[in-house]
Amino acid sequence: MLPVAQSGWLAQSNTINFLSEDQVNRLTREFQQYYDKEKSDALRKKHGKHWLIYLVLRFTGARVSEVLSATYEDIDFRNAEIKLITLKRHNPRKKNQYRIIPVPANVVSEIATYIAQYPEQKEKLFKIDRTVFYRVFKELCRKAGIPEDLSHPHVLRHTRAIELLKAGVPITIVQDLLGHSALTTTAVYLRISGQEAKGILIEKGLV
Repeated sequence: MLPVAQSGWLAQSNTINFLSEDQVNRLTREFQQYYDKEKSDALRKKHGKHWLIYLVLRFTGARVSEVLSATYEDIDFRNAEIKLITLKRHNPRKKNQYRIIPVPANVVSEIATYIAQYPEQKEKLFKIDRTVFYRVFKELCRKAGIPEDLSHPHVLRHTRAIELLKAGVPITIVQDLLGHSALTTTAVYLRISGQEAKGILIEKGLV
């Protein structure tokens, strides 16, 4: 994963909040420990769903509502892909519009392991109370030392978008992955401050 700066990317006049590489790694560790270290089987089952939802949000850049609408059947374990309904793209000719998002193999592996342990959760894999997930997310952000203004699941969407663009993924592909209906929505992530631009030029040996 490429390093991501903590500030400097602008959307119109407002700063887009996103996590640095170190912050993402710390938060991921907190979520994994939240699941792995739980001894109670009932709580482990619940924590496991939170862990899986976090992973899918982290590596798809999807909206929370899109992930919570996904089902077990939407996961392609062989090809490590997840099909998500695009909830904010309106087309009167189509009832539902979906997009296929590649994810790291370990994400679908974690899902498979969880279902093998709790097969009764297969039909309700991502079915949780979102307010509970928000509280868990905020608490684990606190433990990871992440500022309160970044302690919301939507920050993972911004983080993934910037991570992809900084890695050189074409903006049109990022648009499709995020489910943006207009390229201009994705393009706001390309607006960077002078300080960030200088850092990139130094990194590339151009100044």
